[in-house]
Amino acid sequence: ATQHRNQQLEHSFELVPVDVNELMPKGKGFVEGNEWRRVTATGSFLPDTRVLLRNRPVNGAPAVQVLDVFVANNGENYLVNRGFVRPTDSGTPNVEPAPKGTLTISAFTRRNEIPAETAPIPGTPPQVYGLNTKEVSELVGTELNPDWLQLSDKSDAVIEAIPLPTLESGPYLSYGIQWIFFGALVPLAVVWFIRAEIIERKRDRAEQAEMAKNLRDAEAAEPIDHADDTEDTAPESNDDTTPAPPQAKPEEDRAAELHRQRMAQRHGNTGHRAAGYRDNRYDERF
Repeated sequence: ATQHRNQQLEHSFELVPVDVNELMPKGKGFVEGNEWRRVTATGSFLPDTRVLLRNRPVNGAPAVQVLDVFVANNGENYLVNRGFVRPTDSGTPNVEPAPKGTLTISAFTRRNEIPAETAPIPGTPPQVYGLNTKEVSELVGTELNPDWLQLSDKSDAVIEAIPLPTLESGPYLSYGIQWIFFGALVPLAVVWFIRAEIIERKRDRAEQAEMAKNLRDAEAAEPIDHADDTEDTAPESNDDTTPAPPQAKPEEDRAAELHRQRMAQRHGNTGHRAAGYRDNRYDERF
């Protein structure tokens, strides 16, 4: 939408201004695609038709836009936005009346807006919160063209011209490219994590199988002679003495240490393993 508006503005600025009756004849607004076209109109402003447009900031600051009715030579009444003034402490600024007599104005064609949710404020002059020509027509008691005109900065009768919209496209394209890039990375990241998890589990199963094989080999290589152990090393019977646990074989220790090192690389090493600390719950889990 922004690019379409920019293209329309550029196209309109390149075209030579035409008479308002060519684009906005009596009783008809301009056709689609002709907004922001430059037009000229010769005629005079209709007295006592002033309307103020509220709540329309200009350049980020509060402003009140001034609307007057212009009667062109083709007999049509056009609602003309003459520019803006800054509000005063009293809230309603004083604006000089529109110039009298015949003059030629330069303006841009603008599309009519839908009625505002806030009702107009009657008074002298009345105030509106949206630029709807039908609503303004009822306030001033004059039939108006369906669309309206915005004076250019070099036109006669302009107060302080409303700045034209910028032709910048904004950050939308770059933001869109970033989100597309991130969206493409998400499935790749998921695939990478799944693959890493599968490889890690295969390594764990291989290490467990290796540890079990080492234990079986150790038991097969060193059979236990229970008779000699009973005769030579069996301690005297003592009810108050707790028997010492059997010593782990070197092969078992090596396999268990390899497994602990692998788990530390995967889940993080707190340093307790290097210090000889042994967590039984960790060993039972892995």
